[in-house]
Amino acid sequence: MIRAFLYTAIIFLLNFNNLFAQKFEALAQTPPMGFNTWNTFQTNINEQMLKNMVDTFISSGMKDAGYRYFILDDGWMAMQRDSSGNLVPDPQKFPGGMKKFVDYVHAKGLKFGIYNCAGTLTCGGYPGTRGYEYQDARFYAALGVDYLKYDWCNTVGLDAKEAYTTMSKAIKVAGRPMVFSLCEWGNHKPWEWATNIGHLWRTTGDIAAGFDGVVDKGTWKAMSVMGIADKQAEMRQYSGPGHWNDPDMLEVGNGMTYNEDKAHFSLWCMLAAPLMAGNDLRKMSDQTKSILTNGDAIAIDQDVLGVAGFKYAALDGLEIWIKPLANNELAVCFLNRSAKQKTITFNWKDHPIKDGLSSIIIDFNTSAYKIYDLWLKKTLGNTNRALKSDLGVHDVMMIKLTKL
Repeated sequence: MIRAFLYTAIIFLLNFNNLFAQKFEALAQTPPMGFNTWNTFQTNINEQMLKNMVDTFISSGMKDAGYRYFILDDGWMAMQRDSSGNLVPDPQKFPGGMKKFVDYVHAKGLKFGIYNCAGTLTCGGYPGTRGYEYQDARFYAALGVDYLKYDWCNTVGLDAKEAYTTMSKAIKVAGRPMVFSLCEWGNHKPWEWATNIGHLWRTTGDIAAGFDGVVDKGTWKAMSVMGIADKQAEMRQYSGPGHWNDPDMLEVGNGMTYNEDKAHFSLWCMLAAPLMAGNDLRKMSDQTKSILTNGDAIAIDQDVLGVAGFKYAALDGLEIWIKPLANNELAVCFLNRSAKQKTITFNWKDHPIKDGLSSIIIDFNTSAYKIYDLWLKKTLGNTNRALKSDLGVHDVMMIKLTKL
């Protein structure tokens, strides 16, 4: 009798522990790809405009290129919870109701994402989730949410690991698998503790449409593309399938030059970063579309090995980034960070590649590789000969090496 009771108790405890295991596994095995409203629209959103964006998401080729998540950032809710403490979608912005809009997104074959904050208020001053974690998670599950971006405003006195762990458990208890994005800005080094809590975590402060230096926003300073890229080296080893470093959303199409947009997108692909477009899809130029839907570049980002790239060398404004790929292939990105045109002269046989994280070792003296340019979309010979090319200001040459 006692033995049977103990056995039952052990099984109960094991099941109870499993119930509260953190995050849904088997999600985000490659970096999530989608669109987020914040960079262009901030809180100025409404149902009809968003439906138009969803329609353009499809017609522009974004879905066909691999983008799947349509994410509402801050500003979707009313300023107050209801008398039962429930979040209320803003009835003026969503006259048809949020569930109807979520169903619209799903009917297009896309996944739906939503935003809230670990603090008492969101960054835009709307109701935060602190103290309502399980209630809010049930609400998101009932809506059919597939992705939750969880910010870090108005969190004075909170412990980041505790706050994100609580929300992760709440999502698990709610029972609907959701990608959990920790938007904590890297303040508490989530890459060191969040692998079992979320599927991606921000590594820095907010990005803005600037290539280098800092971007002055008046009351605060945002980070540039290269400012963020420079900070990724220290956490490279923490990123991989199901748990990604997130250097923030894309600013492609938001005011930088064509070369800068191309460089930005290339670096994010080299970093195995989540690709979240932040431009107005309805108004994007053919150049912007060609960048965001470049299948060859996207394939580098989505490579199943899931290893983030690294800066191999830098000299006089010319940088070389390396990303190990599956099947012993390699992506190489030459970046002209300077304000002058540069000439690439790269003798492969003088540059063996060795990466302890991926265990890749390539000696070009003993192995030859085909060189394929991912932006020009043509083969440039092989590594038996030195690579020579001119590279414009803030431009990139992104190539894939395949063994002959």
